[in-house]
Amino acid sequence: MEPELEALHFAIRGRVQGVGFRYAMVTEASRLGLTGWVRNRRDGSVEAFACGVPPALDALVQWAERGPAGARIDECLIAPVAADAALHDFSQWATVGDPA
Repeated sequence: MEPELEALHFAIRGRVQGVGFRYAMVTEASRLGLTGWVRNRRDGSVEAFACGVPPALDALVQWAERGPAGARIDECLIAPVAADAALHDFSQWATVGDPA
């Protein structure tokens, strides 16, 4: 039986652009076996969507709350969302406008 997939939406604010946050999150999420995406927002925040098994998502939440070296996390808002089984990897997306 396939494990039940869950998904989370991340909105991360602080010093999160220009410090390799997206690259580091892709690396960490891929290591954890998650699918999804991460992108910068024009307001200086980072947005991400991650899909996978709960223990891996929990590990990514812990990572996102501290980020890579050089980052400073002021706020890490995380909300459950519908899982997307169509995603096959974790990738970096282009910067987008106003926050969701």
